[in-house]
Amino acid sequence: MLNLIILILMYVTIPVILIWLTMKYPFFKKLGAIVMAYALGIIIANVGILPKVSEAFLKETVAKERPYIPKAEAAELLAAGQLTEKDLRENNVAAIQDSVQSAMIPLALPLILFSLSVRKWLKFSGKGFLSMILALVSVSIIVATGYLIFNSKIPEGNKVAGMLIGCYTGGSINMAALATALKVQPYTFIMTNTYDMIIGGITILFFISVGPKVFRFFLPPFKSHVTKNSEGIDIKTMENEVAEEFDDYSGIFKKGTIMPLLGALGLSALIFVIAFGVSLLLPKVSNTITIILTITTLGVIASFIKKVRNIKKTFQLGMYFVTAFSFVIASRCDLSVFFQVKYVNILLFVTYAYFGSLLLHMFLSWIFRVDADDFLITTTGFVYSPPFVPMVAAALKNKDVILTGLATGIIGWIIGNYIGVAFSMWLGKI
Repeated sequence: MLNLIILILMYVTIPVILIWLTMKYPFFKKLGAIVMAYALGIIIANVGILPKVSEAFLKETVAKERPYIPKAEAAELLAAGQLTEKDLRENNVAAIQDSVQSAMIPLALPLILFSLSVRKWLKFSGKGFLSMILALVSVSIIVATGYLIFNSKIPEGNKVAGMLIGCYTGGSINMAALATALKVQPYTFIMTNTYDMIIGGITILFFISVGPKVFRFFLPPFKSHVTKNSEGIDIKTMENEVAEEFDDYSGIFKKGTIMPLLGALGLSALIFVIAFGVSLLLPKVSNTITIILTITTLGVIASFIKKVRNIKKTFQLGMYFVTAFSFVIASRCDLSVFFQVKYVNILLFVTYAYFGSLLLHMFLSWIFRVDADDFLITTTGFVYSPPFVPMVAAALKNKDVILTGLATGIIGWIIGNYIGVAFSMWLGKI
């Protein structure tokens, strides 16, 4: 029992330390708390800190696509000699991991959505709205065709496709939410997300180096947007505020911030409870899918309430839960499972989805005369999420597109879960 309590405390406190490191040291800030959470989790899973399991246990969990063995069934397998006492301890750990993991994203999603001013961002989607539609069409076509190519070669093919659709319309937050909604196995999720981060890291380096020149060669030049919104507020001032806001955790523990933030956390928990209640009313639909989509809907609705939207640091608290989710799920992954052929095929699927959708989006942008800067910034907002937008705008040397990128990225956060679930269910029936 003591070991399980220590495990829970580790999952709660280590993400705080990782976030603190990103605030304190520029090197760790460049890596990012989520990347460090994955790396540290995988190390912990493979150096003997957590109990190792037998092949029999893996067959009862990984092979049967379930996170742990129900307590009564585990006792029967132990009595039959198919499991060991060590396996039983690992099963208890896996049950705790699954419970903690399952709570993280449902709590994180509303907190992230609370901070969004949907009406404001829609005003600034501008010319980028066409590029956003073309990006959505591109990723849908490419992921669907990729599923037809790779489905027989990878585990949970339709779920991987759903995660990729969500990720390439809203970033890693949507991928994590869809992994929860679709009950994706930890190994499948980690491999998909790891490959996505590797390929995405290479691509973002291209975006901020020679990318602007390459895309400006093929696509029309950018024409300046207005610098004032309809209320006369200077857009550049808003850009700077938003650029700093996403990763600014400073002052989160101040009394004037922490008390309203605890209220927001309570509201997030209430939304979780309501979503669970809704799932009970729809027994024919997977309860996790109902919960995630209901939470997304209620989170967006709550963001229209000014008092909720103005609570400081809700986005940051939500990202803490995403970081904790990343750490928990990574700590469940045995590297010996990673190098199976079926997971290497996920790399091929991710590569095809990444570059296929990028090239198709560029081709459609060329047909519809979308300019290079709007193409690149909306691609960034969709695929990498809003926090990456200012960095790519700096590489473009064009601040006028920042709000366009933020707007499309935020729209992606909202629609990604719905589209990912719909695609996964549709592809699963093909």
